[in-house]
Amino acid sequence: MSVFYVVFEQLQRHEGYRQKPYRDSVGKLTIGFGRNLDDVGISKDEANFLLRSDVFVARRQAEKFVWFASLDEPRQSVIVNMIFNLGLEKFSRFKNTIRFIEFGNYALAAKEMLNSKWASQVGNRAKELARIMETGQITDTSQQGG
Repeated sequence: MSVFYVVFEQLQRHEGYRQKPYRDSVGKLTIGFGRNLDDVGISKDEANFLLRSDVFVARRQAEKFVWFASLDEPRQSVIVNMIFNLGLEKFSRFKNTIRFIEFGNYALAAKEMLNSKWASQVGNRAKELARIMETGQITDTSQQGG
C-alpha cells in the first residue's frame, strides 16, 4: 500500500468526518475530514465539483414536478437554478409562478417571479431568470456581472 493511501486512511480515522462546518480545537473553520477553510479554503476545481453535485441534486428535485419534463431546456434551467438558490421547500412556495408554468403562461410566471421577496434579494439574477422564463431564450451572459 502506498504512503498516500496509508495517510489517507489515517486522516479519515484521526480527523473524523463532519458534514457541516465547525470550529476546530484552535478555532479554525473546518469541514469534511479536517479541511481548514480559514487557511486553505477550497480550490476552484473543488468548488466546481461541489457545484456540479449541487446542480445534479437540484435537477433531481425539479424532476419531482410532473410538468418539469414538458418544459424546454431554457425554462428547465430556470427551475433548477431557483431550486439550487432557494431549496426545494422555498421554491415550492412560489404557488402562482408554478401554476402559471403548469398552464404554459410563461409571461405571467415571469411576472410572479419578479413580484417576490426573492427577486428583491437576488436582483439581476431574478431579472435574467424571469426573462428566460418568459422568452424561452438563453442569451450569452458570460460578459455580464452577476
